[in-house]
Amino acid sequence: MAETQKPAQTGIKVIVVGTGFAGLTAAIECQRKGHEVLVLEKFPELKLLGDIISFGPNSSRLFFRWPGVAEKLEPLSMRADSITLKSWKGETLLKQYWEGEDKEFGIRFDGHRGEFHEILYNHAKEIGVEIRLNARVEDYFEDDKEAGVVLDGGERITADVVLAAEGVRSKGRKIVLGFEDAPKPSGYAVYRSWFSADEIAKDSDTKFFTEGGDQHVAWLGPDVHFIAACMKKGQDFSWVCTHKDEADIEESWQLEAPLEDARKVLEGWDPVVQKILDKTPPPLIDWKLVYRDPLPTWISKGRRIALIGDAAHPFLPTSIQGASQAMEDGVTIAVCLRECGGPSKVQEAVTAFEAIRYDRVKSAQKTGEQTRDIWHKADFGAAKNDPESLRLRREGWLLGFDAEKYAEDNYQKTVEVLRKTGLQDTTEARKLHLPEGQHGYLEFGDPKDKAKGANITAEAHAVAGTVIS
Repeated sequence: MAETQKPAQTGIKVIVVGTGFAGLTAAIECQRKGHEVLVLEKFPELKLLGDIISFGPNSSRLFFRWPGVAEKLEPLSMRADSITLKSWKGETLLKQYWEGEDKEFGIRFDGHRGEFHEILYNHAKEIGVEIRLNARVEDYFEDDKEAGVVLDGGERITADVVLAAEGVRSKGRKIVLGFEDAPKPSGYAVYRSWFSADEIAKDSDTKFFTEGGDQHVAWLGPDVHFIAACMKKGQDFSWVCTHKDEADIEESWQLEAPLEDARKVLEGWDPVVQKILDKTPPPLIDWKLVYRDPLPTWISKGRRIALIGDAAHPFLPTSIQGASQAMEDGVTIAVCLRECGGPSKVQEAVTAFEAIRYDRVKSAQKTGEQTRDIWHKADFGAAKNDPESLRLRREGWLLGFDAEKYAEDNYQKTVEVLRKTGLQDTTEARKLHLPEGQHGYLEFGDPKDKAKGANITAEAHAVAGTVIS
């Protein structure tokens, strides 16, 4: 829905720390809903960093509500009609089509993180969001009347609410948890690369990636998977390789790595994979997957500071939901702040936000572990007889969700439960929002849930079906 007039002002002041997808979504939605928002970003300038990122239908619906954004993202997005799953030796096991999912839930957007981020950043500025670059937050604080941050130069900035959206090392975690917690290695890392597809197009064994529309192929092996994609009508090429890694991440979780490191991991794999490596310009990005124990809460004791996105809940890439859940956080907190009625009620809004989101996010996180285990622990002999077992699970409770509408419809009943405990105990309020997939994908729950999961998968692929090659 396009903005035709300025929204009614709520009088609520919001500070957002960080310009990732959680922070930008929160800022855009707070602006749309009439809050006064200030965004603080530590970097002095924004650069087109990263490689492929995915936004599922559950988050992509927001792009269509922000005038002009979906239209700008579309030409940059991968539009493969399917994903082909192969064994590490190159045998095609399954071709999974998306047409049924698109009709059931809506389209998704997959593309270069930096290019997508630039579009959202510019949109935020165009609609009037104030963004301060080179503003590094060193500390958070709150009292009964306000919350705020301290910048590295000593400047103190206050608001009614502060949203910590600066990622897994957010300094906001300390005021929420009461102590500093260090990230842990997950045991896995991802080699990543993005480059021009020109050389891919010249080789007879790889040029299929650049012909007949965008292509998406995944090779699965013992505790490793390699996914390659070509997009923008054969212009750009990207690949990622998830593999075992126990390296320390105390100082950094994103490093450069020589191409030889990936060659060692993928030694003996399909010759097509080897040719892709031959055409990959060094160095690679070696992205250590960070793990954190699930937090008991995402909100401060004073109920004025909230963690959102990766600051609250880092996701494994195999969930294909990290960016989407970050965006759901952003729109949900903006709705809760509008529904609360004004600055005097923001503590109710922050508490309701966590109650609405907590178990849904926890369940979505589990899907990443489940997909990783399905692929990394596959019995390829059995998979030949049951290739459907390797499919990407695409379920309605996750992809068909509208976070904005859900928060609007459920805010009031959530607050009524929270008021009974003086906002201090969210246990009962969280129970109002248990998703269908309480154990991740439905088939991993109770037997009756497994049956429901099978039905949803069939519905999602009803139009095109799943083709086994």
